[in-house]
Amino acid sequence: MTDLRFRAKLAAGQFFVVPGIHDMIAAVVADRVGFDVVYGSGYWLTASAYGLPDAGIASYTQMVDRMATLARTSKAAVIADADTGYGGLLNVHHTVKGYEAAGVSAIQIEDQEFPKKCGHTPFKRLIPLEDMAEKIKVAVAARSSGDLLIIARTDARQSEGLDGTLRRLEAYAKAGADVVFPEALQSEEEMRTACASFDLPVMANMANGGLSPVPNANVLAEIGYTFAIYPSLTSLVAAHAMERALIGLKEQGIGEPDDLFDFKTFCSMIGFDEVWAFEKKWGGKA
Repeated sequence: MTDLRFRAKLAAGQFFVVPGIHDMIAAVVADRVGFDVVYGSGYWLTASAYGLPDAGIASYTQMVDRMATLARTSKAAVIADADTGYGGLLNVHHTVKGYEAAGVSAIQIEDQEFPKKCGHTPFKRLIPLEDMAEKIKVAVAARSSGDLLIIARTDARQSEGLDGTLRRLEAYAKAGADVVFPEALQSEEEMRTACASFDLPVMANMANGGLSPVPNANVLAEIGYTFAIYPSLTSLVAAHAMERALIGLKEQGIGEPDDLFDFKTFCSMIGFDEVWAFEKKWGGKA
């Protein structure tokens, strides 16, 4: 059954933030902090699981498994990145069915050619507007329940400008998208124009180091966004912390730095309390 909390937050009309999740440690930490919606990032789940770039190399089978693992591990509702739907119309149909069965609350599909590229890197190529509108129609028809939300992303800003971005999103909205996602806008003025152009919820991508500015969440709310994802935040913070710790180990032999997460707390977060309770009840029994 689809988790309805994401839909409820959209309906409430109050701006909210959604952290990106790159692995299951990030998922349980986000639970601990109290996020009730998280974003399954294609870029970062691919990087963490396979050490590969977000360039259409990971397959549908690999990614639906990652999303199912995230939905099972996290207590939050999951917004799932599904790239282009992994091919043509039949692939989109299959992707929506698979992601819905995996337990996600929303599925995001973009209008790049397959294989795609990260939205904040060069050499992106788009499919025709009409072809993407058909993908959205197929995605809407493929879901078993209207509770699963369809997010339509366009990467048109760099090749077709803001006008092309808005023209494409208008077509995708008419095709049945529940949320529109103008990727890689380049200024707050563009963001305001995009948000003012649609009655549907508009999603922001706050990709650290990407093409878009990353204003404070209060500013994004004032601009008119419905919510914002932060897909790279946990990944880049974790990579930085790991590098610092490993430098300390290599250069100074420090194996227990001051800012470690508490091991006993982590054991509890990852599920060892249940394992230990089981052992107390059943340990030593044939």
